Amino acid sequence: MNPEPAKSGPMTIDDQALDWVIRQRETAFADWEAFAAWLGTSPGHADAYHALADAERELDDLVPRAPRPLFAPAPRRAIPRRAWLGGAIAASLLVLGYGALGHRTAPYDIETAAGETRTLTLADGSQVAMNGGTRLTLDHNDARAVTLDHGEAVFTVVHNAADPFRLAVGGATLVDAGTVFNVVRRDGSTDVAVAEGAVVYNPKGENVHLSGGRTLHVVDRDTRLVIGEIEPGVIGAWRTGRLVYAGTPLALVAEDLTRNLGTHITASPAVAARKFRGVISFGRDRNAVMNRLGPLLGVEVRPVADGWLLAERTG
Repeated sequence: MNPEPAKSGPMTIDDQALDWVIRQRETAFADWEAFAAWLGTSPGHADAYHALADAERELDDLVPRAPRPLFAPAPRRAIPRRAWLGGAIAASLLVLGYGALGHRTAPYDIETAAGETRTLTLADGSQVAMNGGTRLTLDHNDARAVTLDHGEAVFTVVHNAADPFRLAVGGATLVDAGTVFNVVRRDGSTDVAVAEGAVVYNPKGENVHLSGGRTLHVVDRDTRLVIGEIEPGVIGAWRTGRLVYAGTPLALVAEDLTRNLGTHITASPAVAARKFRGVISFGRDRNAVMNRLGPLLGVEVRPVADGWLLAERTG
């Protein structure tokens, strides 16, 4: 009498982490939201995932590519790529040991294309909603340190007075005090808007405290900080398909539209400095906004080689 097959138990954290590593090697992988949710469930998830991901990279470095054979070998039974990769990563852990993983390169980048949004859940439970055309640098070894290289993001931070969350942007540092805040990094300038809690700008320098409803604009190498006010409810409204303006030059409006719509939009010199007050809604149909953009902004929207141009009306 044949014994019954053993029943497999629930997957361990290492098994789950390995499954994510393998799945992300596939070019068609797109389940980033589920991955972020799993990663943020427990700090142990992030540790296990990063250890295995780094082991995979170490394996790529250690195992050279085999030269093309002069003669085709005899046919062999195919080993599923998923099974081979899982075994290879597991084997690499035995060869390298966890001590070697402690020397991994900590920083890594995450980037969105124009028109693409993405939400990350960090190991400490904090969340980052990335707008289009945005790049962040994170740290494998410190979930409380993030750099915004360019673009726009909303940070919803889990407060920890003993280990403050730090955002590096444009040569400055923002430190949270239990916060939801939006940051835009453009060429040579930074804009911060605080929806909840408080942010401290450069605690070791200017030490400016921004509470909910306050904004900050700073230009690189300029010692002046421009502090303003904003309705907290409109901060990060791009996440719901709305762009809200209270006197913003059309040149910056065009940048925002490019980031959110994924279509390159520029403003001609004739209208670039013109101020716009109002709301641009794009919802799910982001292409339809182009049809009503001209009357809304009081400009002519012209197709050009690389996208669209906001120009002076000719009629």
